[in-house]
Amino acid sequence: MTRYRLDISYDGTGFHGWAGQPGLRTVQGELETWIGRVLRLPTPPELTCAGRTDAGVHARGQVAHLDLDLPDPDAVVATLQRRLRAALPEDVTVRRVSIAPDGFDARFAAIWRHYVYRLADADLDPLDRFTTARVKQPLDLELLNRAAQPLLGLHDFVAFCRFREGATSVRELQQLAAHRLPDGRVELHVRADAFCHSMVRSLTGALVEVATGRRSPDWLAGLLAADQRSGEVPVMPAHGLVLEQVGYPSDDELAARVSQAKARRSLED
Repeated sequence: MTRYRLDISYDGTGFHGWAGQPGLRTVQGELETWIGRVLRLPTPPELTCAGRTDAGVHARGQVAHLDLDLPDPDAVVATLQRRLRAALPEDVTVRRVSIAPDGFDARFAAIWRHYVYRLADADLDPLDRFTTARVKQPLDLELLNRAAQPLLGLHDFVAFCRFREGATSVRELQQLAAHRLPDGRVELHVRADAFCHSMVRSLTGALVEVATGRRSPDWLAGLLAADQRSGEVPVMPAHGLVLEQVGYPSDDELAARVSQAKARRSLED
């Protein structure tokens, strides 16, 4: 059995998210179907990804793995690389296929995921409308970046996460900062060891509330003390969000990282 790593990009507009769902077009479903076809497998393989993006969310740097029991792994890599490029629809591409190092797991070996949320608080170029969310009031980026500082580090982000039975909302937020692009749009960079459901879009919504003057920085910091999802936190539209990159440790640290990530996170660790 050989494990393969796939580096993937997609425009999320036409997908109902990453995760396969019967009767719906998803990134996972599209890829698994075409991989099975180009390799002439009896059943489609199963992909595991680094971040299960929601419907409408894009990715430039998604990573996935799959396990195949086929002869000549180098030939499998070459076949997937060549034939997927020709077979896949235009809104998804596999940029690279490689044989994964020992211990690699696209999900559990990752040490960080880096998302960018793009906003426009002025005129928006129509060509950017599918990757940038509009806000109606000017954004004070100095205030936004100052308010973001208390959120960095290890916290329970339950106020920003949709409830999932048995899932932890404890995360280590490593970066949360915004800057303005030359074209006037705003990029909010968000990086953490992992994210729970809707966390990035909720963090963005809360920061927009502060940056437009509707809420205070103290309100935002106080959300870290919540014991359930806050109804005061708006969830921003999906189309402004892109999974830009996933980070992994060196090959000799992969197995240890997988073991660590599978252990349930808690503030007491």
